[in-house]
Amino acid sequence: QVHLVESGGGFVQAGDSLRLSCAASGRTFSTITMAWFRQAPGKEREFAAIISQMGGVTYYAESVKGRFTISRDNAKNTMDLQMNSLRPEDTGVYYCAASSPYWPAIRNPRQSDFPTWGQGTQVTVSS
Repeated sequence: QVHLVESGGGFVQAGDSLRLSCAASGRTFSTITMAWFRQAPGKEREFAAIISQMGGVTYYAESVKGRFTISRDNAKNTMDLQMNSLRPEDTGVYYCAASSPYWPAIRNPRQSDFPTWGQGTQVTVSS
């Protein structure tokens, strides 16, 4: 089973960049599709980005497309989210999530598609 720990959150100004990281334990990382979700204050958790097991397939929510880039390093068991041109509406808690082994990356995954979650990291974007 995979254990996930996010890092890299913080307080930034609108237009700034931030890079989140998710460190995974376990030997099966390269078999797992990974994703980032986020939850704004008072709102439901929503999908942000997803990356396939070997990193060849990525999908993004329309709200972050062109500004966020998801990547992974299977040798280091890590996944990152580079966030550029941040907006106040990007404020929220960001969670990394891991699928079951060999589950494929799909365009609009649901929270229930991911059995394993990190504790979240706070991102606050000030205007």
